[in-house]
Amino acid sequence: MRSETAATWLLHAALDLAEQGIPVFLLGRTKRPVANCPACPKAAVDPFHDPEDCDCLTCHGFYAATTDPARIRAMHEAVPGGLLAIRTGIVSNRVVIDIDPRNDGRLLSELMPPTRCAATGSGGWHLHYRHPGGPFAADLNHRGHPGIDIKADGGYVVAPPSIHPGTRQPYRWIGHRAEIEMPPPLIAACRPAEPPTAADLPAVRPGTTPSTGNNGRGISSPAALLASILDAVAQAGEGKRRTTLYGAARGVARMVAAGALTSTDAYQALYDAGVRAEQTHRDIHAAITGGFRAEAVPSEGVAA
Repeated sequence: MRSETAATWLLHAALDLAEQGIPVFLLGRTKRPVANCPACPKAAVDPFHDPEDCDCLTCHGFYAATTDPARIRAMHEAVPGGLLAIRTGIVSNRVVIDIDPRNDGRLLSELMPPTRCAATGSGGWHLHYRHPGGPFAADLNHRGHPGIDIKADGGYVVAPPSIHPGTRQPYRWIGHRAEIEMPPPLIAACRPAEPPTAADLPAVRPGTTPSTGNNGRGISSPAALLASILDAVAQAGEGKRRTTLYGAARGVARMVAAGALTSTDAYQALYDAGVRAEQTHRDIHAAITGGFRAEAVPSEGVAA
């Protein structure tokens, strides 16, 4: 059981972060979110239950993050022994680069200038940068840098002075730097990989045959390309699905621009893929419209 002093320090740290406008919440003892209450089913069961708008104190993981001191105090009482966590992404104006030396992660000084930094309880580092907007990959493996995860929209990080459940070592802030802007080279490295092109596709697979506005110039098999892009969403791991759906939306938007698919059919195919990936209506719609916008493809006919 935590000592009264340790519990008090954690509460004070949570309130201090909230005063800075950083939304926080409490995890369980094992760095996992607190289990939902029986009244909070997954969106796949009840699509009208939006985690973002849920009033429950600790349900839905990072969606429970708040800057309200009263809710933070109540959360602290409700989750004794919990770990303090920060919600990442646009909502907290931060992207956190999570470097884990145990998995060969290392600081890339040419990409990662000094910024607000926390030493993790497992011997790694959390580098906090201001969020520049746009989507991010889940990690830097696609750039040949193992052991470096990217915590942005749809993520969270454990915050000081939490105690790592495995090592029993504390998370602690290093120095007193404020978050700085992400430099352009780091932003570029953290962007998701481009979706597959027609030249990358395997043999044609069975699937929905898209409607076409013209002959789909530059795309030899629109049905195969659509199936491949949607399959990437289906295969995405937990925590990567929304980012993958955004990348898929950009790829499908290019199909619309090429006349291989109507915007209405594109939206429906992407929306169905998002539902199967257990994303909320809000996240699905944002990913699709954001992908179209990034490709400068008009979204007339795309559902609201």
